[in-house]
Amino acid sequence: MNKRKMNRMKAFRFRRFARRSYSVFNSLHKAVTIGVLAGSALMSAHAASVEPTEQIQVERSTDSIPPTELDEVVVTASKVNLPLNLAAKQVTVISRQEIERAPVRSIEDLLNYVAGVDILQRGPHGVQADISLRGGSFDQTAILLNGVNLTNPQTGHYSFDIPVNLSDIERIEIVQGPSSLVYGASAFSGGVNIITKKDRKSNGFVKLEGGMHGLFGGEARGTVTAYGSSHSLSAGYKRSDGYVRNSDYDILNLLWQSRFNINGSHLDVQAGLNDKKYGANTFYTAAYPNQFDDTRGIFLSVRGETGGKLKVIPHIYWSRHFDEFQLIREGTPNVPDWYKDHNYHRSDVFGMNLHMQYASRWGITGFGGEFRNEGILSSVLGKPMEEKIGKYTQSDNRTHISYFLEHNFIFNRLTFSVGGLLNHNTAVVNKFDLYPALNASYRLSDKLRCYASWNKATRMPTFTDLYYTTKTHIGNSNLASEQSEAFETGAKYTHPVVKGSLAAFYMKGRNMIDWVKPSPDALWESRNHTKLNTKGFEANLGLDLKQWFGVDQPFRAFHMGYMYLRQNRVEDELISNYTLNHLRHKFTAGLHHDVVRNLTLSWNFRWQDRVGSYVQYVGLQPGERVKFTPFALLDVKASYSLCHSELFVNANNIFNTTHVDLGNIPQPGYWLSGGASIRF
Repeated sequence: MNKRKMNRMKAFRFRRFARRSYSVFNSLHKAVTIGVLAGSALMSAHAASVEPTEQIQVERSTDSIPPTELDEVVVTASKVNLPLNLAAKQVTVISRQEIERAPVRSIEDLLNYVAGVDILQRGPHGVQADISLRGGSFDQTAILLNGVNLTNPQTGHYSFDIPVNLSDIERIEIVQGPSSLVYGASAFSGGVNIITKKDRKSNGFVKLEGGMHGLFGGEARGTVTAYGSSHSLSAGYKRSDGYVRNSDYDILNLLWQSRFNINGSHLDVQAGLNDKKYGANTFYTAAYPNQFDDTRGIFLSVRGETGGKLKVIPHIYWSRHFDEFQLIREGTPNVPDWYKDHNYHRSDVFGMNLHMQYASRWGITGFGGEFRNEGILSSVLGKPMEEKIGKYTQSDNRTHISYFLEHNFIFNRLTFSVGGLLNHNTAVVNKFDLYPALNASYRLSDKLRCYASWNKATRMPTFTDLYYTTKTHIGNSNLASEQSEAFETGAKYTHPVVKGSLAAFYMKGRNMIDWVKPSPDALWESRNHTKLNTKGFEANLGLDLKQWFGVDQPFRAFHMGYMYLRQNRVEDELISNYTLNHLRHKFTAGLHHDVVRNLTLSWNFRWQDRVGSYVQYVGLQPGERVKFTPFALLDVKASYSLCHSELFVNANNIFNTTHVDLGNIPQPGYWLSGGASIRF
């Protein structure tokens, strides 16, 4: 950067990098500065800034601009803590401001606005949804809360049973493509890390909402700081009578977080409860529309982080998930004689990992290991037990043992990382597998950056894949683990007015697990079905209209994104339930603008075209095989702000479009709601 440019730019320095002698970047003799840009709408672009108002630039510490200190922005796209613009791995980030202005009631609803994400909803508002990244299945995506891997080993259907409300979230990071080195062995096609707010002063928040179909919801959060520590407790509740028969729901979230600062180090403790009860109309088979699910998830984690040239980050966590699945909901008349009882499951995950980071003149090195045990007690899943425990008659257990090493070379314009994960699972005897990763990013100019990556990953079959056998399904205990390998290249452009990104990728999948059947009246079977090659590209564009046209006009920001996917597989006549039904095209767009003073509108549009087909049921009997049809949806949120309060109205699917994400499960039509929130 020349002297003239430096004189025009107001500089900011990250607080941790500027003040502490043990800072990684002091160790590297580098300073990190930020040029402030105007905000933009939900861009969902690779390497989009964590706050849309910030552009990170790296310069030598010889600059003479007095720094204004800010907290540093780091992401979890690698095994070391790096500012986003230094990370060689690309990451999509949804910021707090983007979340607050979206007309949604759950994380799953929010992710629908990201072009690179496929959300297959069974029930709206966080009832149940499967997340697919780049054509992968819902079991191939790792779900994390503040770095705690809460991916459910029973089934990916329950991976979003996490105790977090939208008002709790600071940002969401999405890593596309195989990411076993970053998020663990389960991140076959990518991972989603939800980062909650870390309030630094005492405050409170209350929100109430109501709407059509008996919708009611409320959220509350309070934070207290004292003696170098902060403690927050949040609660959320939402319910609805349902938009079709047997689609009612009742959801409760509780989340407690504490941070203790100890002589330059800190200790984070978090615990949560997620409780759901919902009508599951045709969720898993259209032959039984009166299904019902009663689930409860709890978790606890403790994470520490020391300072110094060598950082030590120990982490211990535990989560438990209960599931009572009723194929025929209690109270349903004329229950058949063969249906004797419901299905009961309890899955447990216990993990410990030790992560260390060392900074030297050659860059930053991350190394460590993880122990993760996954177990299940069930009335239908697993191997027979010698003695039953309550309603549980079957069980299974397995352990992941992983070691990782990654080094990041950081030069003036180039960031290059090389690493790998060595993983062993006790379900596969005497075998360690290596999953390498190479990622590089080069800054062509202050505004333009290009990158390339190569990563490999794996996924063990879930306990449902292995053992689920019912009147409609047959499990397969001989399933092998899935394997993936991906190549990606792209570029990102960042300017005060224009932000854009373009990514092209190719992923090879082997031993792919899917539920398939040869004919409509056959049973679903889990198989290592096929080899699956996925290629595509994703493009995103964001415009800061205030910066472009000035503050005297109403438009604030505009964004749009597009993803294209094509999958090649072994051709056969099998009917697929998940893997072979992917989005071919997805287009998203959004506009945020003022109406009058303090009143804004946020419009969000998406159009998607899914390939594949499903068996359409008529009168509870399988009928003809039909293809998915494209559909378009438009949502809008009106917000009126006054002091520390907000009044809002959400109108979703305002054209009442009929659509399905999964066959035979109709999604909601027009849904109007509104409410108010206040911050103390």
